[in-house]
Amino acid sequence: MIRPIVIANARIIDPASNTDRRGALLIADGLIAGIAEGSPQGVPDDAELIDARGLVVAPGLIDMRVFTGEPGREYRETLASAGDAAAAGGVTSFVLMPDSQPAIDDGALVDYVLRRAAAKSKVNVLPAAALTKNLEGQDLTEYGLLKEAGAVALTDGRHSIQSSALLRAAFSYAANFDLPVLHHLADAGLVGEGVMNEGLFATALGLKGIPAEAETVPLARDLQLAALTGVRYHAALISTAGAAELMATARRRSDAVSCGVSINNLALNENDIGDYRTFFRLMPPLRAEADRQAMIEGLRSGSIDVIVSDHDPQDSEMKRQPFAEAANGAVGLETLLAVALRLVHSGDVDLITLLRAMTSRPAEILGLASGRLAIGAPADVIVFDPEFPWVVEEAALRSRSRNTAFEGARLTGAVMHTFVAGQAVFSHAAMLEGAS
Repeated sequence: MIRPIVIANARIIDPASNTDRRGALLIADGLIAGIAEGSPQGVPDDAELIDARGLVVAPGLIDMRVFTGEPGREYRETLASAGDAAAAGGVTSFVLMPDSQPAIDDGALVDYVLRRAAAKSKVNVLPAAALTKNLEGQDLTEYGLLKEAGAVALTDGRHSIQSSALLRAAFSYAANFDLPVLHHLADAGLVGEGVMNEGLFATALGLKGIPAEAETVPLARDLQLAALTGVRYHAALISTAGAAELMATARRRSDAVSCGVSINNLALNENDIGDYRTFFRLMPPLRAEADRQAMIEGLRSGSIDVIVSDHDPQDSEMKRQPFAEAANGAVGLETLLAVALRLVHSGDVDLITLLRAMTSRPAEILGLASGRLAIGAPADVIVFDPEFPWVVEEAALRSRSRNTAFEGARLTGAVMHTFVAGQAVFSHAAMLEGAS
């Protein structure tokens, strides 16, 4: 039996109900059992009491784009190590991309991931299954069987389907099973051998650029095919002002389309690459400052729905290469919330809007019961201090890979406590002093 938990003296923020209030939260039997204004009421005799001391209590974060190495490349990241990093970062559920060896493209592999995660991960792992067999963009997988096995969405992960005819068939098939499609935007011909944002800075570095049209051209196509087929379409990542405009127009026409943005494209721009720093080689690439500002405006206006870590662990051999030869990707589960809070501290985005993009909105897109603080909802809850200062140290990260884009960054805001289904899965040392 798990003891009931009362989190008192808390600032309780629930983006799903758009509420921000002072009070106490009761957790019992893995669910949220009570929310009280002011002091806690009717506390069970055997309850564990945690004094939040005015810190924020919010739904656990839901990260819609996470890569690991398991199965097949466990040396990069396991479900267990990703779960540890997620818990420390306040992420209580993450969508696992199917880019593994073998790719998650049949029901048996979905079942394997669910069983393995249940045994090894501290947080909820939600497998997304492959749109096409072996992520090759040629033959469709069995969507009905994948959904029956427990897949929450369909995606080819890092890969973008180039054939419009095949994508139309995939959208129609997915719509029949009411499965959301999370599609990566990259026109292969326009990306070519590009390794960073196209522009003067790429020219100065002597690197081949990736134009904004490599993102906007497939997005315009996808949105038209989504309207044609009625699929629940999610543009996995956007990074350009042009893409934000396309999404804003599409959102006015349909509630069935949505999009995400990487925390990297919200917090960094192409200038951060500096002197060929390969930990900043990402896909989509870091864009111009005007594009970053467009991402922030899209988040404020609601045309951008979710923020993701785009957690993509790469071993040092793949990153410590010349920039043009290095692998794309950065880890981000552990730093997601703290980096996102930069936007609050700078006055660009209010806290409830920021949290909505990482809690209730992902839950709505995926059809989850979590992502909200309401009686009867799963007790996936975090307590965080938005003013806690810390410095990112690569060696201290819980991920097996250390390819962070924020090494040495001074951040303000840290998770003090993480609960999944009412069980404590992470506690910061500072929080332990407030528990009794």
